[in-house]
Amino acid sequence: MAEAVIPLGSQTFSKSRTQYPVGVSPFFAGKGSGSYLWDVDGNKYVDLVASLAAVTLGYGDSEINKAVKRQLKKGVSLSLSSKLETVVAEKIIDLVPSAEMVRFAKNGSDATSAAVRIARYFTGRDHIISIGYHGWHDWYIGSTTRFMGVPSAVQALTLSARYNDLSHVENLFEEAKGDVAAVILEPMNSVDPAPGYLESLRNFCSSNNILLIFDEVITGFRFARGGAQELFGVTPDLSCFGKGIANGFPISVIAGRRQIMEGFKEVFFSGTFGGELLSLTAANVVLDKVRENRVIPELYRLGQAIQQGLLGEISRNKYEFVNISGNPTWTFLNWTLSSDALQNKVKTYFLQEMFKRGILVLSTNNITTTLSQKDISKILTTYAEVFEAISQALERDSLDALLGCQPIVPLFKVR
Repeated sequence: MAEAVIPLGSQTFSKSRTQYPVGVSPFFAGKGSGSYLWDVDGNKYVDLVASLAAVTLGYGDSEINKAVKRQLKKGVSLSLSSKLETVVAEKIIDLVPSAEMVRFAKNGSDATSAAVRIARYFTGRDHIISIGYHGWHDWYIGSTTRFMGVPSAVQALTLSARYNDLSHVENLFEEAKGDVAAVILEPMNSVDPAPGYLESLRNFCSSNNILLIFDEVITGFRFARGGAQELFGVTPDLSCFGKGIANGFPISVIAGRRQIMEGFKEVFFSGTFGGELLSLTAANVVLDKVRENRVIPELYRLGQAIQQGLLGEISRNKYEFVNISGNPTWTFLNWTLSSDALQNKVKTYFLQEMFKRGILVLSTNNITTTLSQKDISKILTTYAEVFEAISQALERDSLDALLGCQPIVPLFKVR
């Protein structure tokens, strides 16, 4: 029914059949509470997707809900700007090393696109070097296999570089004949930055009058109070935040050096709902909790228990088809198989069996502070059962017979 009126039946690719195999997956949520999600059929899951890492404090945080209900009585979107915009901006500036001024939007893609536009204005250059995933707008998605609808002239202006490879960035800079406005990257995703990589990238950008932009839409207020830039001690010129800054309420942020951010007085970046008050209220509560160390230490404590448990399970059983990487608060599941086709089958079987056992997961473990010890025990027990089932299926070459649906085909490689 949904697909009759909505393409793919979802507003978000990552919540659709492109990620969830049809026939063995839940597709529609009924409700969420704490670390749990119930689908519309009443099945309960420990949720490691956490609304695509947008939720860090669990669903339905009581402090956020109370504050939002109070604000709801005063208004959601008013005819003038609100003092709350300034209050939240000041809290971000207090926490984030790169932040001297702040602007708000709704999606991470809004923030990264604004950062690219202001970088082009500030430097007078056109090319962007991109490392990682940065959203759906033309400037970025045109550089991927999902470039449909993006003019070729726009596609040519974004150059994709490999993470942890400074020489590749340098080569692309030469290829663009120095016409590079910015390097934008996720400071970390599935692997740690190599020793000196971020520092060298910072120095290269400074030496060549290129802006360094950190896409911290996921890492922000998750890796450290001031984001990955605080954790690694490297300060970019501009930073983009979203996801967990408001625990699932729709808000994103671009922050950076005053000299650059002042350019938004001329560069057009404006949206009716940039100052929407319920999301700002939620962000205000989250930022207080972050500042009071009520979020990050707990994310690490819980995430390390899961990450170390999985690493131990893989090591003890000498599983060669999978490994675990990433920050404990955002852990990646990496399949190491001989072909893409086999990998797609294994991932589909993995999802099928995890869903069947009441764990909602995709390719990462997105940690929330509401996970209990009981949840962690269930997560580790389920992973152990499913990894063993995969091992046996591979050994017996019985994977095809065990699949309850067609293997999923990845949307595209985003990282």
